[in-house]
Amino acid sequence: MKRFYLPPLVIVLFTSSPLLAKKFYPDDPLTQEPAPINVDHVQSRELSRYYDLFSHTLGKPGERNTKRHVIRSKAIDTLGDPMDGAWYTKRHYWKPMSNEELMRGPGGTTPPSMEGPWTIVSAKTQGITPGFTMMDSKGRRYYVKFDPLNNPEMATAADMISTRFFHALGYHVWDTYLVYFDIERLVLGQDVRVTDKKGKRRKMTHRDILEILLKVPKTKDDKYRGFVSLQLPGKSLGPFRFFGVRDDDPNDIVPHEHRRDLRAYYVFCAWLDHDDSRAVNTKDMLVEENGVKYLRHNLIDFGATLGSSTSHPNSPRAGGEYLFSWGPTLKEIVTLGLWVPRWALAKYPNYPSIGKIEADVFDPERWYPEYPNPAFENRLPDDEFWAAKQVMAFTDDQIRAIVKTGQLSDPDAEQYLVDCLIRRRDKIGKTFFAKVLPLDRFSVRDGELVFEDLAKKHGMGVTAPLKVSWSRFDNETEKKTPLSDATSFAMPKEAFNSQAAAYYAADISRDGDTRRTITVYVRSHGQQQPQVVGIDRLW
Repeated sequence: MKRFYLPPLVIVLFTSSPLLAKKFYPDDPLTQEPAPINVDHVQSRELSRYYDLFSHTLGKPGERNTKRHVIRSKAIDTLGDPMDGAWYTKRHYWKPMSNEELMRGPGGTTPPSMEGPWTIVSAKTQGITPGFTMMDSKGRRYYVKFDPLNNPEMATAADMISTRFFHALGYHVWDTYLVYFDIERLVLGQDVRVTDKKGKRRKMTHRDILEILLKVPKTKDDKYRGFVSLQLPGKSLGPFRFFGVRDDDPNDIVPHEHRRDLRAYYVFCAWLDHDDSRAVNTKDMLVEENGVKYLRHNLIDFGATLGSSTSHPNSPRAGGEYLFSWGPTLKEIVTLGLWVPRWALAKYPNYPSIGKIEADVFDPERWYPEYPNPAFENRLPDDEFWAAKQVMAFTDDQIRAIVKTGQLSDPDAEQYLVDCLIRRRDKIGKTFFAKVLPLDRFSVRDGELVFEDLAKKHGMGVTAPLKVSWSRFDNETEKKTPLSDATSFAMPKEAFNSQAAAYYAADISRDGDTRRTITVYVRSHGQQQPQVVGIDRLW
């Protein structure tokens, strides 16, 4: 189930080998992706946001799950987790982070130097949300963005907060900071070019800097507040898509619509209201480690989260339905406009620093990005559970700590956002834990299979007693031989007598529920500590 990551040549060489019949291998469960193949001929690419919108709205790119043809998530180990590598890194759920680490985010040690000038090297002067790229006095490159005039702190806070959540959730994101500065700190680099209102390229002037800052709100102490992101390491090669593979990347062999880390991304986006979670807000970077060049896949631009639409508060419709969908349109036509969608019932407080985000009407299963996403559409209950358990791992205090990084000046607005994220978190847990048997963190301790019942831990309803039955498992044929005398969570006695590696399967269910079950596979080798090597979930 997991040899997907092998290079195509290796797959061909081993196709006829009986080794491929094994369910588990001596190195299972893997924790890291195999070392990447060196990338020699990868090309930078661009993606039109309008093409992406229409191709996903009018078509169905990628391979889709259907009732008769269900494809389980790939790019995972035998425990069901993505391996640490170019796409994802296991963080907070597996290795709980301190409040300080959560607040620091992906870096936290390289803010722009305040000891010298910031030299503008490129700029965007047109549009609703202008910004610029600058070099600090230490020669580091940063991208600078601002809030809209009518909503000070909104977009910059959303970007700061969501960057830290997505980092803790395991994704590769850029290192970000909030800065406060005077115009005197900015100097114009040599021969910086901008595009004017007529679409012509010309040399940038100091007047252009003033025009950018005229669209930026000031703080009470007459400073400009900006959101800065340190340039990602490596060379930018454009965005990745949520379907297919990148043909010029030999390491990219799992269709993106079947990756667990991208399917489950839906749940995280629903929690943080990231409806702008599309391909143009991703970035592939060509990096080099130990002499090998490979692509690292990053998520960027979270200014349109937490109810913000970057340049203004998001529409109440955002997250409630796609930008265009036939169902709601037909309902409005048939009812002559009398039909009221669920999202229209939501109420929002008047906090200029907070976008339109709420928790009363929010339904984790009925949340929508701006337009269909193939990976999101393919998600299955085990993908949702994998994400939900991570969302539920954030305590109230940890959520409060991360929200503080947004530096919201209104304490009532900050408290509202904290409460909103806590309530949305709980809805996610309650919704997606109910679809599967929500047990996790399996291990063998003192000869007994132990685990966490996440529904019980988080108070997600009354649970029935658990039942378990053990079988001897043949790793070559995948045949189970029931052990009639093994009906507790204690390991079968024979597991400690075998001189060779032996496998056992524990089938776990709730009393009376035969659909939501878990099979836990344990490898035993004589007097060595038995090890959980695999988990299969059914629903």
